[in-house]
Amino acid sequence: MRRRQLIGWLGAAAALPALHATSHGAEATLPRGPIRILVGFPPGGGTDILARILSVKLTTLWSVPVVVENKAGAAGMIATAEAAKAAPDGRSLLMGHINALGIAPGLYPQMPYSAERDFAPIVLVGKTPQVLIASRDSPMPTLAGLLAACRAHPGLVSFGSAGAGSAQHLALALFEQRAGVQVLHVPYKGSAPMVNDLLGGHVKFAFEGMTTAMGLLKDGKAVALAQTGARRASALSQVPTLAESGFPGFEASIWFGVVGPAAMPPELVRRMNIDLNKVLAQPEVATRLAEFGAEEGGGTPEAFGEYIRGEQRKWAQLIRDRKISADS
Repeated sequence: MRRRQLIGWLGAAAALPALHATSHGAEATLPRGPIRILVGFPPGGGTDILARILSVKLTTLWSVPVVVENKAGAAGMIATAEAAKAAPDGRSLLMGHINALGIAPGLYPQMPYSAERDFAPIVLVGKTPQVLIASRDSPMPTLAGLLAACRAHPGLVSFGSAGAGSAQHLALALFEQRAGVQVLHVPYKGSAPMVNDLLGGHVKFAFEGMTTAMGLLKDGKAVALAQTGARRASALSQVPTLAESGFPGFEASIWFGVVGPAAMPPELVRRMNIDLNKVLAQPEVATRLAEFGAEEGGGTPEAFGEYIRGEQRKWAQLIRDRKISADS
């Protein structure tokens, strides 16, 4: 039913002018028809949940349907490629993600889009730390114990990840580089099978996004050794960061932010940025996002664009230094 309604909305909107003036002034325009937020992952995941929180609030604020459209696959690159080619009228936005906009440019020499040129940054929604976890039965339930084991047994301590080239894999590679250790990387096709093997003892450790890790920690199925944000997430205030545990400057956050096609009018980008900042500042939204560790959101389009470019440089350098490939 929802799909038929969306098709109907899109068909009706196609016959209307793409933009209309708003109370913010003649230059501050919004799409007249429904707006979609593309998400490159399946329903129920962290990126999808954050997009749906925003879509509900924006629907009310903008008085037009704002719907989430999932285009899962290729670590978010399918949705990202579609957003890059969309009309720059504000009716197609993307919940951008570190994988497709931050890591992929350094990992794939050829992509169906340019992460540097094909997007207009609108606002950073939040940064979520990853959590270095071990199963509750681990004989090395502390960071000091893990480091000692890695140094005593180079290349033998197993770490699972959500896949080669994933944010989890890159956090592990950064950890190896900064700690001067070598581990056994075991890539999986997604977090779910990796978590199953972690709990079953087939792999010993993992860096995992806070959305997934929190469920394991609350259920007592895993223990947290450290987190990867620049500062402690409020929902994990008892877990130290790697930056304060002997690795200053260490940060490997999973981040999310709204972007649009590159040719979006600057006044439309600015209007959406202002409204998204209003939504992110709502106490109930901030509280809900913090439950997933998504903090530090908001700010200007320019600040978000500079942050994306910094992430691209950082991960591209690590990929070159560690000779990481999508198959490694």
